[in-house]
Amino acid sequence: MWRRSLTTTTAAVTTASNFRHKKWDALVIGGGHNGLIAATYLARSGLSVAVLERRHLIGGAAVTEELIPGFKFSRCSYLLSLLRPQIIRELELKRHGLKLLKPMASSFTPTLDGRYLLLGQSDEQDYLQISKFSKKDADAYFRYEAQLQKFCNFMDFVLDSPTPEALHGSASTIDRLKYKLENSKFWAQLLRRTLSLGQKGIVDLMELLLSPTSKVLDKWFESNLLKATLAGDAIIGSMMNINTPGSGYVLLHHVVGETDGDRNIWSHVEGGMGAVSLAISKAAKEAGVLIETNTEVLKVMVEDSGRANGVLLADGTKVHSSIVLSNATPYKTFMELVPHDFLPVEFLRAIKYSDYSSGTTKINIAVDKLPQFHCCKLNNKEVGPQHTATIHIGCESMEEIRSACQDACNGLPSRRPVMEMTIPSSLDTTISPPGKHVISLFTQYTPYKPSNGSWDNAEYRESYAKRCFNLIDEHAPGFCSSIIGYDMLTPPDLEREIGLTGGNIFHGAMGLDSLFLMRPVKGWSNHKTPIRDLYLCGSGTHPGGGVMGSPGRNAARVILNDFKKHYQ
Repeated sequence: MWRRSLTTTTAAVTTASNFRHKKWDALVIGGGHNGLIAATYLARSGLSVAVLERRHLIGGAAVTEELIPGFKFSRCSYLLSLLRPQIIRELELKRHGLKLLKPMASSFTPTLDGRYLLLGQSDEQDYLQISKFSKKDADAYFRYEAQLQKFCNFMDFVLDSPTPEALHGSASTIDRLKYKLENSKFWAQLLRRTLSLGQKGIVDLMELLLSPTSKVLDKWFESNLLKATLAGDAIIGSMMNINTPGSGYVLLHHVVGETDGDRNIWSHVEGGMGAVSLAISKAAKEAGVLIETNTEVLKVMVEDSGRANGVLLADGTKVHSSIVLSNATPYKTFMELVPHDFLPVEFLRAIKYSDYSSGTTKINIAVDKLPQFHCCKLNNKEVGPQHTATIHIGCESMEEIRSACQDACNGLPSRRPVMEMTIPSSLDTTISPPGKHVISLFTQYTPYKPSNGSWDNAEYRESYAKRCFNLIDEHAPGFCSSIIGYDMLTPPDLEREIGLTGGNIFHGAMGLDSLFLMRPVKGWSNHKTPIRDLYLCGSGTHPGGGVMGSPGRNAARVILNDFKKHYQ
C-alpha cells in the first residue's frame, strides 16, 4: 500500500512561485509531524501534495529553535519513544538523518533527604535501587513491568489501525458490504487479541483502563517515591489528577513506545526534536511533497454541495485541491477554519465543548554548567547516568502530585510544581557550546487563566519560572546561578505560537471519553468529517497525542481508500 508510485508526481516539479495556481490532489493544513507523515504516504502513492505551514519552520510541537545564541531548544516536545517503528522503517527516517540517543538510565528521582531512585540501567540495578526503599516493591516491579508489556503488545494493533467507524452518507450496496466486511475484520482481530489475554488479563486491563492511577499503583507498591515516579507518566500534559478514574490509560499510553525495539525507552534525538520533523520532511520532499512555510490558511473552501475544494490563504490567495487534510486541532479546524453552515449543530457543539484544558508550561534553559545533584555525592563533574535520564522534581510522594494539581484546580499555578527535567546536551553535543548545557523543564500544573494574575504580565511569568528554578536548586545547589537565559511557554503561549488549543499538547484531553471511537467526537473517529473530502490527520484523532505518527499514517490509509473509489 505504501509503495512509491513509479510516476514522478506533479508536486516534485512544482515550484513555490506557481504552487498557488494549480489544482492539487491534496493540501495539508499544518506542517506538524502528523501532517508531514500523511503527506509523505499520499505522495508515495502518486498523489500531488502540498503542506502549508503558518510558522517559519515545520514541525508543529516537534521543533528545534536556537532562541539563545549557541543553544538549540526542543521547544515543546522533548523526548522520542512513541513514534511508531513501522513509520521509521517505511519512511526510512534513519537514512534521512534521524539519530536516537539512548539514555544511560531511564528515570532519576532525587529526594531532599539525600536519597535517590535511579531506574533503567539494568534489571539488577533496578532491583537494588528499589530495594533501598522496599524489598517487596523490588519483587513486584518486574511483574508490574511484564503486565504493562503484555498490554502494550495488545495496544499495538489498536494504535496502528483506523477505527471501525460507521459509514456516513449515501453509498452503493456493494460499498456498504465492503465497509461492513472491513469493520468486521477489525473487530474479529481485536476479539482474538482480547481473548489471548485470558480472563484474568482482560480484567486486569479493564482495571488499568478504568481505575485512577493512584489505585493502580497502590495495588502494586508501597514506596511513595516509586509510586510518585511512575505516576508521572499518567499526568503528562493534562489537568488530570492521579485520583481521576481513567487516568490509568494515560499511564499505559506513555509506555507503549520503544527505541530500536526496546520498550518504554525514551530517547533524546540528535539535533533536538526538530530533527524528527526534518527527517520526515526529507522523506516527504523525496516523495514529491511541496512544503510551504510562512503560509497561513485562513479558511477551508467548501462548495455549495458541502464538499471541500481547497483553502483560502491569509493573503487572499485561493489554492484548489481534490481533498484537504487538517493537521490543526479539531477546535481550530471546525470553530475557525470551516464555515459553520455545513456542520451539524450537534457536531459543532461536541467539538466546542470537548476538553482542551492544559496544565503544562514548558521552560527551556541555557546553563553554563552541568547540574550536580547533592544526593549523588559525587565529585565527578562529568555526565553521569542521572543526567541522561528523565529527572523527576517535585514528586517525592503521591501527595505532592495531588497538592500540585489541587492548586491548579483552585486557579493557581502549583506552589511546588511537578516537573520532568531532561538534559539533552548530556548526550547531544550539537545543541550547546562546549561545557555548557541545555535544560528542558516540562512543568505542571499551570492554569490557562490563573485567578491571581495573568501570563501576559512579565513579573508574574518570572515568578513562576523562579519557583521552578528554586525547586531544582534545592536538589542541585548552584543551579539558579548557572542560568544564562531561558524561554517559557505557558498554555496561552502554546496556543498562540504552536497552535495548540488551550495549550493542550494532545490536541484534546486523553480521557476515556475522548479515545478510540469517541476521538475527536462520537461518530467521526475515522479521520473523516461532515465536510466531504475534508479529513483530520492530527493528534486530535485516534489514537491520540504524542510524537507518534499514527494519526497521520492512519489518515493516509483512509484517504487513499476513498481517493481510489472516487477519483480513479
